[in-house]
Amino acid sequence: QVQLVESGGGLVQPGGSLRLSCVPSGSIFSITAMAWYRQAPGKRRDLVAAITSSGRTNYADSVRGRFTISKNNANNTMYLQMDSLKPEDTAVYYCNALATYPFWGQGTQVTVSS
Repeated sequence: QVQLVESGGGLVQPGGSLRLSCVPSGSIFSITAMAWYRQAPGKRRDLVAAITSSGRTNYADSVRGRFTISKNNANNTMYLQMDSLKPEDTAVYYCNALATYPFWGQGTQVTVSS
């Protein structure tokens, strides 16, 4: 089992920045990749960015160049640096870890509004 705890969400004005964190615990040795997803009200949950255990990254077209995913291998914490935020980035952001099967965090709300 893998447990995931997200933090760092909040309210920010358009053009602002936030950094999300995801701390895994449990069977972290089994994790092969981690990712951030987001889900806006009435919409499906979509991939935002992903990072493999070797450090390869992938981004959704809508966030490429504005968001940066990273991972601290010393403590296994994953981050999502979000810059130049737009109102359409408003959503609940979920941490995901791929191990024997996918695990999910509880989500953290990000609201971009003036």
